[in-house]
Amino acid sequence: MRFSFADLSRLRRLTVTLLVIGGVLSASVAQANETVSISYQRSSTLFILLKRTGALEKKLNALGYDVSWHEFSAGLLQSLNAGSVDLHADVADAFALFTQAANAPLTYYAEETSAPTAQAIIVPSDSPIHTVADLKGKRVAVAKGSGCNFLLLAALAKAGLTINDIQVRYLEAPDALAAYRGGNIDAWVIWDPFLAAQQRETHARVVADGTGGVAQYNRFYTATTSFAEKHPDVLRAVFDELNETGKWVKAHPQEAAQILAPLWGNIPAPTVELANSRRSYDIVPVKRDQLGEQQRIADTYRSAGLIPNALKATDIRIWTPTAK
Repeated sequence: MRFSFADLSRLRRLTVTLLVIGGVLSASVAQANETVSISYQRSSTLFILLKRTGALEKKLNALGYDVSWHEFSAGLLQSLNAGSVDLHADVADAFALFTQAANAPLTYYAEETSAPTAQAIIVPSDSPIHTVADLKGKRVAVAKGSGCNFLLLAALAKAGLTINDIQVRYLEAPDALAAYRGGNIDAWVIWDPFLAAQQRETHARVVADGTGGVAQYNRFYTATTSFAEKHPDVLRAVFDELNETGKWVKAHPQEAAQILAPLWGNIPAPTVELANSRRSYDIVPVKRDQLGEQQRIADTYRSAGLIPNALKATDIRIWTPTAK
């Protein structure tokens, strides 16, 4: 078969075109961003703000990563244990211990410092209960295994009581709220913003909170260990953005409350501001020699039968940001 000069010219042009297209496609594949999956809850203040502003995505995009957000309203513990997402928003200190007890493949990568007044034992304004000792024989609701569960156990112990001296009702927050409003419980151990809402709406009275060394209420951010080992650049970027956002919330309380109110389920902005005033939003590296409160919670939960075996809090994996 013979080709004319025109045929050969067309063939050369087609070859060049295919090579160019192939090169573009190869470059696109080579430059495709890896996706970082992040879980959060409605109470994950700093991640919610970062998601809204796009600041974290912008920073990670510059490093060659995309972001996929996953909101959890239930099943968070199962997700953490399964390692199905890369990064996790903050969870209360006690909750974090359950993931450790389950040998979840997790690494701590940041901590929010203590906020002892952000959870409390409350009663209606006209209740005859005024001290923790007055809870003896009373119906008390708490979410099992939560930071509030530890607050209750610690407060009872300080008053010379045990969980057997009260009628404990293990209820999740929405069910406990209904029971509290309906008069079906005498006291409720709860965290913000539920706490702030009841104080503002019903003038609920605080019987005890975590002050006085009862319960520090720290919060921890975790990453899937395999991801943390491979992507310290991502952890550094996330840590820095959390740190900056936490500082912004504390410096702009009213503006932050206005933004968060609809994102938290249309909670009034003054309630959000009250709740935020009790959180530190101070993001710091996790230090192994400062996990004493975690050990105290672990020992308390072991004694109460909430975790099956003795747990050493310092055995957790920790990522620490290097100095810039």
